[in-house]
Amino acid sequence: MSALVQLSTIVIDCADPAALAAFYQKATRWEITYNDHDFASLGAGTAVQIAFVHIDGYQAPGWPNPAKHMHLDFTVADLDAAADELLALGASKPEDQPGEGKWIVLTDPEGHPFCLTTAA
Repeated sequence: MSALVQLSTIVIDCADPAALAAFYQKATRWEITYNDHDFASLGAGTAVQIAFVHIDGYQAPGWPNPAKHMHLDFTVADLDAAADELLALGASKPEDQPGEGKWIVLTDPEGHPFCLTTAA
């Protein structure tokens, strides 16, 4: 038996947990499960939750900074339509776009990179 049974939450450092949770709530339509000045989470009923924790003096990882530690991937039906919707919600699209059209890199309002990809 493994000591780690199931991944439950991915926690992301940030400056404003409530604002970042609101962005991802709009993007995923997941329910916000907790929200205060220092911590917010969303994903009730999902296999894995996303949470955000306030860090004083937080500095975004930037893209394509090789010192970044992780990013999220989301599967979408239509890359361009999903990117357009997320850009309208406050995401940004960096110039550097590796993957030759197989995925799109975006950054959330605090600069965390995340990718959109299709299931195919």
